[in-house]
Amino acid sequence: MKRNHTMMQFFEWHLSADGNHWKRLAEMAPELKAIGIDSVWVPPVTKAVSAEDTGYGVYDLYDLGEFDQKGTVRTKYGTKQELVEAIAECQKNGIVVYVDLVMNHKAGADETEVFPVVEVDPNDRMKEISKPFEIEGWTKFDFPGRGDQYSSFKWNYKHFNGTDFDARQERTGVFRIAEEGKNWNENVDDEFGNYDYLMFANIDYNHPEVKEEMIEWGKWLIDTLQCGGFRLDAIKHINHEFIKAFAAEMIRKRGQDFYIVGEFWNPNLDACRQFLDTVDYQIDLFDVSLHYKLHEASLAGRDFDLSKIFEDTLVHTHPTHAVTFVDNHDSQPHEALESWVGDWFKPSAYALTLLRRDGYPVVFYGDYYGIGGPEPVEGKKEILDILLYARCHKAYGDQEDYFDHANTIGWVRRGAEEFDGSGCAVVISNGDDGEKRMFIGEHRAGEVWTDLTHSREESVTIEEDGWATFHVNGGSVAVWALPDEEHASTSS
Repeated sequence: MKRNHTMMQFFEWHLSADGNHWKRLAEMAPELKAIGIDSVWVPPVTKAVSAEDTGYGVYDLYDLGEFDQKGTVRTKYGTKQELVEAIAECQKNGIVVYVDLVMNHKAGADETEVFPVVEVDPNDRMKEISKPFEIEGWTKFDFPGRGDQYSSFKWNYKHFNGTDFDARQERTGVFRIAEEGKNWNENVDDEFGNYDYLMFANIDYNHPEVKEEMIEWGKWLIDTLQCGGFRLDAIKHINHEFIKAFAAEMIRKRGQDFYIVGEFWNPNLDACRQFLDTVDYQIDLFDVSLHYKLHEASLAGRDFDLSKIFEDTLVHTHPTHAVTFVDNHDSQPHEALESWVGDWFKPSAYALTLLRRDGYPVVFYGDYYGIGGPEPVEGKKEILDILLYARCHKAYGDQEDYFDHANTIGWVRRGAEEFDGSGCAVVISNGDDGEKRMFIGEHRAGEVWTDLTHSREESVTIEEDGWATFHVNGGSVAVWALPDEEHASTSS
């Protein structure tokens, strides 16, 4: 049996644009491994529209911080060389690196072109609100700073199917490119009638040259970075059949161990299942429905029924394909999908992702180290270190749930022989002080367990019949386990 795998999303929206992030990752790799992180998801590595851009305003996919383009050689996070060195340092420390891929759109074109469009209703992209007319759009990408190095492919309006700005009239809108045979892709999310178009110049995955170029780029990126996987951005807006082909080609290139997780931001489980069916379950998905439940629980307090926290979640229906997370860069305060899990509930939310058998959990950089920007948020390193310790050393073996009360729930992990002293009992309350009587196992009789979070000072002795009563403070989480000397020294 291997130790539990845990991912960290190694960035938040307001990271300083100092170009030192790849260096930080290299320096922190040993520390990350020590706290139980064995994979990191890093932000987009490709050249964006400026040195301050987070990477989602992607300009040149082949420029990883190597060419003088858009007023900068480095990206927000550093240079190509620093990135390669950081990935190597992570691998040296037993940490796999997943690279964030932005394949939905391109931004910061080098020149404009004139082409025919039809304006559509932003709330129903299938509804045309104009006759065909010409606009001057930013769709020509020649990459003068890179030339033909790595790829001679140049982008023009024929490779896109929509854009959002007419430079001729200096006007924004959703403009579908009206060339013969061109339309929105049908294999996308059906929000707003058709959600192919998201932002900037929208890549047309009906175009054979585009599909070929993007798959070649994916293979080039694997060769160049030797990374262990990809995180695919905004895939509900990208032809699902292309995602299937792309994933198959990447796995064929690097082997079955190459890991891919997709951001399919849709809490509807039927939509998630259909997507997984379409892509032949080659990739995992972030559990957006669980995130929204955690958010709702943090807002509702004792009015939320904790016994139903996992109902209608991906980790419940598709446990082997769910990547569980509490918050991320999009859900953090003031961002596009703001749905921040409240402070008081955050430790409980992390216990619900980190200390359970199912799902591949992610710890968000902003939760661990804090968030910058105009309204900083302090990190929760202390409690997360405890929960990560419990995940790494205690949360093994059979799991039994005691989800029999709306405000106090608990579960037991019985432990595994391979990990000495493993096993834990977790109790969460969103109301008053509570307790749960749970079965640990007769073979554990006489063991004295303590609360690793130190929120409860008493100890609990496992009774002769293997049962014990575990307490929790109101609005809190307690993680009961057999203490060991190693933890006593790391938490002091």
